[in-house]
Amino acid sequence: MLTGPTWSEKLRSEIAKTVIGQDAVVERLLVALLAGGHVLLEGMPGLAKTLLVKSLGTALGVQFERIQFTPDLLPSDVVGTMIFQPKTGEFSAHHGPIFANLVLADEINRAPAKVQSALLEAMQERQVTIGGSTHPLPRPFFVMATQNPVEQEGTYPLPEAQTDRFLLKLLVDYPSADEEAAMMERWGQVARQPELCAVSSGEELLALRPQVDAVHVSPAVRSYILSLVRATRALAGHGDGDVNEAAATGRAANERPANKEGPRPLEFGASPRASLALYQAGKALACLRGQDYLTPALVQEIAPEVLRHRIGLTYEAEAEDITADTLIAQVIERSPVPTEL
Repeated sequence: MLTGPTWSEKLRSEIAKTVIGQDAVVERLLVALLAGGHVLLEGMPGLAKTLLVKSLGTALGVQFERIQFTPDLLPSDVVGTMIFQPKTGEFSAHHGPIFANLVLADEINRAPAKVQSALLEAMQERQVTIGGSTHPLPRPFFVMATQNPVEQEGTYPLPEAQTDRFLLKLLVDYPSADEEAAMMERWGQVARQPELCAVSSGEELLALRPQVDAVHVSPAVRSYILSLVRATRALAGHGDGDVNEAAATGRAANERPANKEGPRPLEFGASPRASLALYQAGKALACLRGQDYLTPALVQEIAPEVLRHRIGLTYEAEAEDITADTLIAQVIERSPVPTEL
């Protein structure tokens, strides 16, 4: 019987032929695959974000399409359009590159909002509308998008409604010195270009979904997930109960509570979709680790990737160099951890 750890190991081994390091990022990508969610990868140029997603698509053995987002891209270039057929005198739907199992939206913030919004229906409903007709997307279906965090000229920041559709936001960092040296040794010769082969399939991935659903989540852990998500709303002045008391659980880096005496660090907290995402991603991570139940430690581990793109920092917080990860870490630190599972 196929298991999460076995499936993960063979995919990691194949991806490692082209991508050195980034083990944590690869694991989170596999989490998203098991949970059926989309991923936003953010990192400096040259950190193999595109190569990583392309290698994942090849190793997974599914139909892969890459869309290079540019300012002149049109929605029809993504989802497709109606084409006139001279022989029949009728229009027929021409499917765009979105009709694939794994779609790489490369540099997604370089396309205008009209193109970005064309992805919303596909990401949320797993379908697109062309010429008034609805067309289902293949199963499984994933969007993995990349963006550059420093080059803002000629870009269009993703609206909150779209970033909330991504299950995870992953930060791709620089490799270590040893990993970078291994890259030069492996890729230094033009003739030595490793080739990947498919070691899995979409059907195999779908067969693992029942194992993820079977991961047990106790009422205490469910309550813990809710407490983390709702604590982010308290930092923005939303939610029930004593807001000032709740906000004190998520103090900023300077230890000042977000109350009436000081500016709140968040404009808005995480939506209910964050609770579902943390629940699903936590179960998928437990399945990958070979566990049949979700623990608070796994929830804490996956929480930054689930929440960092779902909260909005205030100008005051940004001016004090407070990051989303800082606030999430302090919310985790100050939220009571259940002892009974």
